[in-house]
Amino acid sequence: MLEHGGNLREAQRRYGGDAWIDLSTGINPIGYPAPPLPPDAWRRLPEADPALIDAACAWYGARALLPVAGTQAAIQALPRLRRPSRVTVAAPSYAEHAQHWSQHGHALRQIGYPMLEAAVGSSDVVVVCNPNNPTGERVAPSLLLRWAAELGARGGWLVVDEAFGDTASALSVAAHAGMPGLVVLRSIGKFFGLAGLRLGFVAAETSLLAALADMLGPWTVSGPAQHVALAALRDTDWQAAAQARLARDGARLRGLLAAHGIQASGTPLFHWWPEPHAEEFHEHMARRAIWVRLFPQAARGIRMGLPDRKQDWDRIEHALQEWN
Repeated sequence: MLEHGGNLREAQRRYGGDAWIDLSTGINPIGYPAPPLPPDAWRRLPEADPALIDAACAWYGARALLPVAGTQAAIQALPRLRRPSRVTVAAPSYAEHAQHWSQHGHALRQIGYPMLEAAVGSSDVVVVCNPNNPTGERVAPSLLLRWAAELGARGGWLVVDEAFGDTASALSVAAHAGMPGLVVLRSIGKFFGLAGLRLGFVAAETSLLAALADMLGPWTVSGPAQHVALAALRDTDWQAAAQARLARDGARLRGLLAAHGIQASGTPLFHWWPEPHAEEFHEHMARRAIWVRLFPQAARGIRMGLPDRKQDWDRIEHALQEWN
């Protein structure tokens, strides 16, 4: 199993202490306040709620969506819906994509974002995170749609993971996901700060959504998760306030890093930079009970999410001063 952020228990086991600041994910640190559950939420089987689909389609601008138990469920299932294919995954990116496309007889290659355009012609499937996790790299929607049309014309797929797309709605191609070959993944967990719900959505042709639904089986999303997500997707006032706060705090974190000589890229939810002393920086922060995400391999660098309290901002700034 691959390592991911959010493993705070591992940090506590290794370094001790309990006053930790977890910056190892890109999850909104001030998540949507979950409403009370209806009395029968735990008793009823979680049949699909059409109102949830309607609200999600309105938020993402998609014509048809399939709710799934987090985008992870779709990432694991999609490679099983194709015969062995030539698959190109943009790198570095969310490692689960390459992990699962490397299985089931597919021929996998991972290439950098600047080389994706040249790879489309020799691929059956192209997978790209937009904006990218962890680097924040972006691909213009017009380019993605051109790739999707080229791949779809010969039975291929363009899989666009928009898990961090809620703060960059102009990048989204979810509204076009009815076209052949285009598959878009969206997540409730990041912007809404509801990762524990394990809820995401897939936008694609209806035939592909039906095949994916058959593979995943019934009752994949719990009733409580649907209830909370429906409230979050309908709450336009909260969404607008969250967008403004995340834009402000993302700019603040970027400025704080720059003030200490770190030029980072990313999104309002996280920042990433190549760090030649990545292991040492990670250790330095961990010794101060600040948990950041270490990328020790080819994408050698650090990803840092947002804190939510003034005292946490102060501790981060002090730790950066000591690093310098």
